Order: sequence, then C-alpha cells, then structure tokens
Amino acid sequence: MLLHSNIIGEGNNIVIILHGLFGSGDNWKTYANKLKSEGFCIHLIDQRNHGRSFHSNEFNYDLLVKDLKYYIDHNKIDNCILIGHSMGGKTAMNFALQYSRYVSDLIIIDIAPKLYPIHHDKIIEALASFNLESISSRGEVDQKLSNYIDDILLKKFLLKNLYWINKNKLAFRFNLLSLSNNISNVGERVKHESKFLNNTLFLKGEYSNYIDDNDKIEITKYFPKASILTVPDSNHWVHVDNPDNFFDTILDFIKDKY
Repeated sequence: MLLHSNIIGEGNNIVIILHGLFGSGDNWKTYANKLKSEGFCIHLIDQRNHGRSFHSNEFNYDLLVKDLKYYIDHNKIDNCILIGHSMGGKTAMNFALQYSRYVSDLIIIDIAPKLYPIHHDKIIEALASFNLESISSRGEVDQKLSNYIDDILLKKFLLKNLYWINKNKLAFRFNLLSLSNNISNVGERVKHESKFLNNTLFLKGEYSNYIDDNDKIEITKYFPKASILTVPDSNHWVHVDNPDNFFDTILDFIKDKY
C-alpha cells in the first residue's frame, strides 16, 4: 500500500522527511515551507501506523524501508535528500544502506545506529489508560494524559494526533495497538554489511542522551563521510527546541550540493 504524503513545492530537488514515533509528516510543515522557499520539493511522509497512512499489525524497519521504496518508485523519484528524526532516522539509515543510489545526502536527527532499550513505556501506558469511546473533548484527553505525563510539550505532541471521526467521536491517528505490540522493534540496531558513502549529517541535541561520544565508531562504520554536529540548547526534539539553529544547519549542509 502507498504511504500518505503531503508534497510541498515542485521540481527535481527532492527532500523526503520521515517523522519519529507517534508523529506524522504534519509535524514538519514549517520546515517544508522554509525549504520550498529555497527551491526544494519536500515530501512529508506518514510512515505506516502513523498519520493518515494505512494501519498494519506488523511494524519493523524492514517493512518501513519497503514502504519507502514503494513510495519512491511510485513517485518516480530517482534521487533525494533523505531526512529522518528518531524512529524516522532509523528508517532513513536502513534505507540509505540498502538503496544508496536513491539518496544523494542523508540527515539523521538525534538517533544512532545502535540498539535502544524500550523507553516509551510511560507514553504507551498513558495512551492505553483511557477509552476514547467515553470521551467527548480534547480537554478530557489532555486531563487523562496529565495523570501520567508532566511534559507539556510531549502532551501537545500526542494531542496533535487526535481527530474527529464524526461530530461525537474522537480517535488517534496512530495505531496504538500495533505500536505497543511492536515497540521493541523501534529500538532495533541497524544491521547491514554495506556502507553509505555519500555525505551524511548526524545532528544531536545538546541535552539529549540519544547520541553520545561512544556512538561515533558505529556511525562512521556505516557512514564513513558522516559529520556529527550538536545543536545547542536542544533536547531530543532538536527541531522544536532550537528551530533557527536547526534549520540553518541543515540548509548549510544541503545547499552546498545544489
């Protein structure tokens, strides 16, 4: 099945952006519009079980890569700049290693190729703690989430996934059941014998622990031309915490090539 996308801009300078867990392409609209003004055509993709894309009981990086390959073939994309944040970064890494000829440049945001232990338990517990069938407002959902989650930014991020099925019924766009059943797959390490030999940029948040100094060995094993830069005053959501520095950094990286 074909992934849902929002295509912003036109032309052959194509950028594909892959969101993180519980996110969607809509989270990246601001950056897509900025890149459009710089002459790029941006594909904001919803990965399976997220956003407006199809739901599936199966969820792993092999499938996410196949989904992306099918999307690229369907849209006759020969070459693109591939950007991925967190889970989307893992998809992007796996895709670039398997299908390097389609990727001119790779940008990975606050994730490394290594194995990550399950650490989304609190979010899943919060989302599973109530039944949307008995809730009639976004405010009620906010209150329910507040019993488990103190982080206001995280709550807003999750609440963006709410939509009205009809005038009386709310639902989340992501497939919570499948994501919770397959959550261990989200942290899987990258497992490839190949290398991606094109330009690669890894961005880490200054206060984030997703990428540490020890990860450079594994990063350069798969991506020999990788640069690893730190975005100041930012945590895991680098693009939210320091948007100006983040955008300037990725633009400097990709504008050199076009």
